[in-house]
Amino acid sequence: MTDAPRSTPEEPWPVRVVSQKVGAWIAKLGWVWVDGQVAQISRRPGAGTVFLTLRDPSADLSLTVTTNRDVLDSGAPELREGARVVLHAKPEFYAARGTLSLRADEIRQVGLGELLARLEKLKKLLAAEGLFDRARKRRPPFLPQRIGLVTGRASAAERDVLTNARRRWPAVEFRTVNVAVQGPGAVSQIVDALRVLDADETIDVIILARGGGGIEDLLPFSDEALCRAVFACRTPVVSAIGHETDAPLVDYVADVRASTPTDAAKRVVPDLADEVRLIGQARSRLERAVRNLVDRESHRLTLLRSRPVLARPQVMVEQRAAEVTALRDRAGRSLTHRLDAATADLRHTLARLRALSPAATLDRGYAIVQRADGHVVRAAGEVTQGDPLRVRLAEGELTATVEEMRTR
Repeated sequence: MTDAPRSTPEEPWPVRVVSQKVGAWIAKLGWVWVDGQVAQISRRPGAGTVFLTLRDPSADLSLTVTTNRDVLDSGAPELREGARVVLHAKPEFYAARGTLSLRADEIRQVGLGELLARLEKLKKLLAAEGLFDRARKRRPPFLPQRIGLVTGRASAAERDVLTNARRRWPAVEFRTVNVAVQGPGAVSQIVDALRVLDADETIDVIILARGGGGIEDLLPFSDEALCRAVFACRTPVVSAIGHETDAPLVDYVADVRASTPTDAAKRVVPDLADEVRLIGQARSRLERAVRNLVDRESHRLTLLRSRPVLARPQVMVEQRAAEVTALRDRAGRSLTHRLDAATADLRHTLARLRALSPAATLDRGYAIVQRADGHVVRAAGEVTQGDPLRVRLAEGELTATVEEMRTR
């Protein structure tokens, strides 16, 4: 088709031409090996042709396969619906009906050993890409308001999860999406359910639950598409597939792995009775702690109140008042002593002053003779005859004139 000239609206291609070209292009594919799951087997009595419906386990896609009865009996005589097969086929396009089918000349049923080898290879691939990394796993909320549940319709797993969860916490809410948990359409239904619940903002955690079964029954939960869908979920996912010994690959990708659906309910929902008991214990410890604190502080206040400073607050004022009085008396005594000492010194000084004063000499009958210029006359030669003199006595003064001078 790539080599054909581009058509124009004026030259449209007939439908038969398009069908022929599509058939020619598909015919160029030649023979291919195809892996899938048998969704339906149609054996008509007496007919040599067998019709199979081959489904992709990871997608909602199927193809019709035609083969000879001898091919089926020689390659997979015990083939049943739901089995995994590998077949060698040639794609064919039926232009009349516009359908695509496969014509197989060899069919092999995939054995358990081969399935386990494929799963181990896929496990290593997903681990290398970090889908199993513990660092990215999220812890579910302590008390989810609403839980998303993906499980089979009216299954024991659904009953176990709902019953145990509501027994532990009666107010918990669920949004349950019932899907096929085995068979050709299981993977696509589970992936769609996960996307619906992950887009619901009211969902706090998603539980993926299924009862026990054989390895073939649990194959959808080891599908690569489902593992990647769980890894892409924004909401924490709890895997509760089979029994404790079962370990599908989705267990390694999920945020929490529960051994059974009952264990998933216990891991996701707390036990109301246990929480009430723990709250009671916490309240008791809190009450004891408060009482101990109050008792310690009360005892401390009692000790503080028993101290003299608080028992008799006026003691401090009385002590300070006594100290002030003592200091004041001490200061008074010191001042009086210093005044007495100064008074005594003043008396002695006054006595000495009086003893040395000229007035005292005058009191004894002496006189002071001064010339007119105030000079004290100590010798007769200091005056001349006729000089006026001033004579100071103890009481009063006299004036005189020198009439005669005598010297000893």
